[in-house]
Amino acid sequence: MRPILEVLNDGREHHVKAIRADLARRFSLGQVDIEGMIPSGRVTTFQNRVGWATTYLYRSVLIERPTRAVYRIGDRGREVLAQNPDRVDLKVLSQFAEFNEFRELKTTEADTGEPQATGGAESTPEERIDSANRELRAALAADLLDRILDQSPVFFEQIVLDVLQAMGYGGTRDDAAQRVGRSGDEGIDGVIREDRLGLDLIYLQAKRWTHGVGRPEIQKFFGALHGQRATKGVFITTSSFSRDAVEYAEGATPRMILIDGPELAQLMIEHNVGVTISREYEIKRLDLDYFAADDEDRNPE
Repeated sequence: MRPILEVLNDGREHHVKAIRADLARRFSLGQVDIEGMIPSGRVTTFQNRVGWATTYLYRSVLIERPTRAVYRIGDRGREVLAQNPDRVDLKVLSQFAEFNEFRELKTTEADTGEPQATGGAESTPEERIDSANRELRAALAADLLDRILDQSPVFFEQIVLDVLQAMGYGGTRDDAAQRVGRSGDEGIDGVIREDRLGLDLIYLQAKRWTHGVGRPEIQKFFGALHGQRATKGVFITTSSFSRDAVEYAEGATPRMILIDGPELAQLMIEHNVGVTISREYEIKRLDLDYFAADDEDRNPE
């Protein structure tokens, strides 16, 4: 990661292809080094390493990304470069809250209270796989939110619709599309069926925001729900909710569910909205029942 900061230290914007080319020259990499593939054969090891390094530096706010695949160094990056003359690694980045938040994956598995594997030397192979999978999901979730913020508000409404449909709400896509983003009622962005028959309706508020959602916005939505005599509401945002907003929603009637940016991204991953499967792994174990049959034949009762 330090060599990347050195490349960017000229203060100019660099495309990731130019960064890779500069690094290849600095390390005198040959064709074999550059073209060597990771075990899956989907990408070169060199591209993969540079990609993860830029991701870590960007999520730690050491470098900036003014446009897609283009980077420049930030003030924090210059400070880290000056303070770490030999090496910049994950231990250095762990001092920054943004990096630690990025690596903390918000999933239902993480809320079980079970100890989470760190992927260190004392972990089992299964624990290391789980740890790597959590990190991959965290990076994907962060990229999803970045991409959502680049889209139009109309497209965001379509994402909300697709996620809810993937979760089993809304009936057909055409039926649901007539009810989302077109309500026009103050404080309500749309209405979607809870089931195919439409026995109940869910009222929606969707905010493609970068700043947090406070209690006043939740109260406004609550008032709109009362005005519609609604029994259920869902408030979705790409950002986050303040503590008093969450506390207000928890005690409100009609019932109100809040979905923040990280949770929205996880729902998209879980229900395959805006993502595709890159690779699947199978972990096989010894089939004891298969071998037990022979033991029974040799040891009849």
